[in-house]
Amino acid sequence: MMFIRPIPCFLFALTLAACGVPDTPTNHMNTPDTDTVSTAIAPSTADAQMRAVLDELAALDGKPVPTLTAQEAREQPTPADAVKEVLKKLGKDTAPEPVGKVEDRTFNGPGGAVPMRIYWPQGEGPFPVILYIHGGGWVFADLDVYDSSPRALCNAANAVVVSTHYRQGPEHPYPAAHEDTYAAYKWVLMHAKEIKGDPQRIALVGESAGGNMAASICLRAKEDGMAMPVYQVLVYPVTNNEPGTPSMKENADAKPLSTPMLPWFFKNYVPDPKAVDLKWLTLLKDDVHGMPPTRIILARIDPLRSEGEAFVEHLHQAGVAVDMKLYEGVTHEFFGMGAVVDKAKDAVRFAADGLKNAFNKK
Repeated sequence: MMFIRPIPCFLFALTLAACGVPDTPTNHMNTPDTDTVSTAIAPSTADAQMRAVLDELAALDGKPVPTLTAQEAREQPTPADAVKEVLKKLGKDTAPEPVGKVEDRTFNGPGGAVPMRIYWPQGEGPFPVILYIHGGGWVFADLDVYDSSPRALCNAANAVVVSTHYRQGPEHPYPAAHEDTYAAYKWVLMHAKEIKGDPQRIALVGESAGGNMAASICLRAKEDGMAMPVYQVLVYPVTNNEPGTPSMKENADAKPLSTPMLPWFFKNYVPDPKAVDLKWLTLLKDDVHGMPPTRIILARIDPLRSEGEAFVEHLHQAGVAVDMKLYEGVTHEFFGMGAVVDKAKDAVRFAADGLKNAFNKK
């Protein structure tokens, strides 16, 4: 597997936010001024496996998220529901991927008890530890909706995975979710040994909004002089809050994440942007020197793709060891669909390979 380090280039304007072309994943690191596909307006098309999930999601007849309240949106069918429907049609078991052990707990966050779920691999340990942070735009989704990703990571990386929930907007506006996930990181640092983990081998993995919060944890740890994670994997992360990126134009009507959904998420989590410091949201504007080695996973059919690509360049310019893999023919949320989407399995392996390499260096 070969990766081409990104070369310095002009950074285009990006966004906050939030159907594949050829069927093979793109294993390179295109910079914004050379990625001609990223600047195209014509939408890509999903491959057959991804299309099967999207068709089932459409059949579940969810309402357009921008027309809903946050509470109504939380009751809508999810991509995880669609995956189960695909499995049923294929005559396959819908039970979750087995791991050594799973336990639901809580920890004390700034606003009270925060749910978390811990996944252990087979064996006695001590194991490396991954703090996993789920997506949902800081507004919806929970540990159940994002159960498949931590299970897959637990097995693929042979690590204890602590999946943390967090307070969500609009009931708990910014920076409540960021505060909770930072508290979760501190909990992992303090309690790694108690959960058969190695406190010297702790990494972060986050999807979408969770990717944003994972990176913000690193920035806060640096500011506070705390131990830095040895590695981070950011899966289609939110890295900015500017509209109009190439991928937003290209994937305006994409599913399950469309461009009109992005301001809806932001409004629900940040009701008054002028009243708060947005530095944990606008990663492209932050000083990222000293970040741990980073692996970024992106989907072609995703409004957030362009800001993920730009964050790769931003990290590279700051001297951070970073690599990226762009998957064609798949959409936002594909990472946890390994039961029915082969590229999701590959993405988990790609994440786990980076994690294991980092863990083995300690």
